[in-house]
Amino acid sequence: MTSRQAPLCGLAPRCLWLLGAVLLMDASARPANHSSARERVGSREENEILPPDHLNGVKLEMDGHLNRDFHQEVFLGKDTDGFEQDAEPRRSRRKLMAIFSKVDLNTDRRISAKEMQRWIMEKTAEHFQEAIAESKAHFRAVDPDGDGHVSWDEYKVKFLASKGHDEREVADKIKNKWDLNVDEETQEVLENLKDRWYQADNPPPDLLLTESEFLSFLHPEHSRGMLQFMVKEIIRDLDQDGDKKLSLSEFISLPVGTVENQQGQDVDDGWVRDRKREFEELIDANRDGIVTAAELEDYMDPMNEFSALNEAKQMIAVADENQNHCLEPEEVLKYSEFFTGSKLVDYARSVHEEF
Repeated sequence: MTSRQAPLCGLAPRCLWLLGAVLLMDASARPANHSSARERVGSREENEILPPDHLNGVKLEMDGHLNRDFHQEVFLGKDTDGFEQDAEPRRSRRKLMAIFSKVDLNTDRRISAKEMQRWIMEKTAEHFQEAIAESKAHFRAVDPDGDGHVSWDEYKVKFLASKGHDEREVADKIKNKWDLNVDEETQEVLENLKDRWYQADNPPPDLLLTESEFLSFLHPEHSRGMLQFMVKEIIRDLDQDGDKKLSLSEFISLPVGTVENQQGQDVDDGWVRDRKREFEELIDANRDGIVTAAELEDYMDPMNEFSALNEAKQMIAVADENQNHCLEPEEVLKYSEFFTGSKLVDYARSVHEEF
């Protein structure tokens, strides 16, 4: 499997009551796994050796849900400080306009699709480098003998220890081939992880991962083979008729079930609308109403320049009020919530303050 350089689906019925409760409390609640980056911070640290469900700069989550933070991730990169909900508005506006100036390469006070494409690729490269650094740290944590290889058994010990099992006891059980006595859910996770481990293991397979293979295990976007594996898993989860392709109805069919109130209906309507637009405008490249594995792979590939250009055009179209196919300062400020996740007030006046 070739390493690339910088630059699992539906809600279980028993969880539907919880979704309903959340929606009743918050009209802006999202379906499962649609939490924003700010809401995801804590859980990642608790399971740092697990492959993340969320991949920065990748359009879909591991379970096939849309990455709700994608536009902010490829516009802001890692530089998200200053755009928190409680940030000082004037400071946030200045920072947003500073970013605008960096994207506006020819300084004509307009961001073209080509300029946005270049910026998206640059921010994606930042996320790639961040993932590499993170993977190196995690590799050292699971490679206790420092031999540059991690066996499946070594990883399994560290994984179960992170789930509360006694590390020495688990190691002894694995060494002596004794039953681990884990619950059914943990066993299922282990089986899925082992399947992914096999996929990341370059031929000839030996169940030993090098540092670069471990990077592919954690971050499939860094490897063509692992990206294909991720696409296959998503299609498997969403494909209802078994043809290994996705129709529009299959792609928009998540999550299963609705809640019977207007707030819940609004969330479901938003889910269908967003996924329909994504399917028709970006994923289904030949517009035949069917998404193949190749089309989904191109769409999800963060280093695909053609996809980056399409994304740039779509991002511009969201805020391009004067229809000149470019972004101007007033438009970026007015649609700041789309680009930064924060709504900045008094945009019309503030553009004159910041330039």
